[in-house]
Amino acid sequence: MSLASLFDTHLAILPVLLPAATAMLLLLQGDAAGDTSGSHGHHKQKWARRIAIASVTLGLLLAARLAIEAHAGPGALRVYRVGDWPAPFGIVLVVDRLSALMLLLTACVALPVLVYASGGWDAHGRHFHALFQFQLMGLNGAFVTGDLFNLFVFFEVLLIASYVLMLHGRGGPRLRVGLHYVVLNLAASALFLIGLALVYGLTGTLNLADLALRVPQVRGPDAVLLRTAALLLLVVFGFKAALAPLSIWLPATYAAASAPVAALFAIMTKVGVYAILRVHGVVFGGEFGGVASEVGAVVGGVGLDSAALVAQPLLLPLALATGVIGVIGALAAGTLAGLVAWLTVASVGTVLAAVGLYSTAGWAAAIYYLAHSTLIVAALFLLAELLGAQRGAAGGRLVPAAPVAQPALLGILLLLAAASVAGLPPLPGFIGKLMLLQASASAPGGAALWAVLLGGGLLTLIGLARAGSIVFWQAHAEPGATGATGATGVLAPPRLLAATGLLIAASVAMSVWAAPLLRYAQAAALQLGDRAAYASAVLPELGGAAARSTRPYTGQIPPAVSPR
Repeated sequence: MSLASLFDTHLAILPVLLPAATAMLLLLQGDAAGDTSGSHGHHKQKWARRIAIASVTLGLLLAARLAIEAHAGPGALRVYRVGDWPAPFGIVLVVDRLSALMLLLTACVALPVLVYASGGWDAHGRHFHALFQFQLMGLNGAFVTGDLFNLFVFFEVLLIASYVLMLHGRGGPRLRVGLHYVVLNLAASALFLIGLALVYGLTGTLNLADLALRVPQVRGPDAVLLRTAALLLLVVFGFKAALAPLSIWLPATYAAASAPVAALFAIMTKVGVYAILRVHGVVFGGEFGGVASEVGAVVGGVGLDSAALVAQPLLLPLALATGVIGVIGALAAGTLAGLVAWLTVASVGTVLAAVGLYSTAGWAAAIYYLAHSTLIVAALFLLAELLGAQRGAAGGRLVPAAPVAQPALLGILLLLAAASVAGLPPLPGFIGKLMLLQASASAPGGAALWAVLLGGGLLTLIGLARAGSIVFWQAHAEPGATGATGATGVLAPPRLLAATGLLIAASVAMSVWAAPLLRYAQAAALQLGDRAAYASAVLPELGGAAARSTRPYTGQIPPAVSPR
């Protein structure tokens, strides 16, 4: 087998293996922060940065290759069976348009954040780069796994790394909120295991493709228990995604974390959103318990069905409540980091509201807005620290303080980010919200969604304008200030500015290339709703004639593999 053929065969697992191997290499190299031997420790730190940045850059190229391949083909999925064990008995990784996009988005956030952290933040604690790579391993694994148990495994990998990254740089506030973060996530993990046990006991499988075929066949009392399991999983994924009322933990946690860690955490909430799409949009989104409800829009000949029995009645109202809470929190925020943390909650509400429409158009809007909000929130966390570092003793607190040393440059970056978050044209925030408004025009609950989305956009703009006016216009010189502006802070290093600007530029580029990105989002939504194609790729032996249909599988499970 040639090297190119070997690379192509194992391409689906490389986004998981690459950060894992990089993390182990960095651990073998030793920790520069714990090396007190002067120049030797500095040399190790430089090499750790080079290795980590090279690994993430290579990961970005791999993700781009997978995304291009996923979109170029006629809807084919890349399936990787670990150990060549057939699904559903073995571990399977699946790359479709949505998972490839999430891999690419993770890499697009990780690279600028890592460059930013390499400006000095990585030296504030031990093993930063190894933990960063383990976090990427967990994120990438969660996006490509094809079964629920390994979704739990990768959740735990990314959470364990996030526990330590949360405390990176130490400090009392981080320790306090970090303890809450760990305890709450451990409780969510316990619920996750209980939900998995119920699902496996009732269906005999945790493979997502197999579940999509078996769940519609569950009847009677077992269906009630299976709905209970689905609701438990919704609680777990809702906690990870910061869905109200499970979102109260997020603002304090993200605001207390160091800027690069908080920026990386911007993608963590999207793991919960992704899991809700996969599990409650697909597995529990078809005929279930003998009842079905067609609420999907048919685009390109493929429909998106919903059972309206588990997540659908809850998801849209909870998502709208999440958006309202996030905007109110942003208006009341007392720090720049707190403001961005509450905007993270608001963005999750917008994305999940689109998911809650259970239509192809709604899911396409969710996918596009998810990518935009992740990039812009990550940029805002970095920008909040850059602004705070130039405001003297006030730091990131929203009180009058010394003027920033680079008002024009940082002001332009904040203006672009704020306009996109608020949904002003022609930026991607406007495009995503417009897609969502169009998708909800004739949907149940559409009027409430319009009110929350438009009202939330206006209040978001007011909150960001308030913050900008305090930072840039209500400035006064402090004792010891230098220069014509009276600023006390030092100029931001070019590395930090470049990393922040790159994230904002990537978000703006989503407007420049909006047409191909919208086509990709629509194709991803269609592919996500086609359970039969997914089953035929992952389970060709079980799919049979039903898997070749464009409708959900409704035939009997073959007796040889029946769990009951």
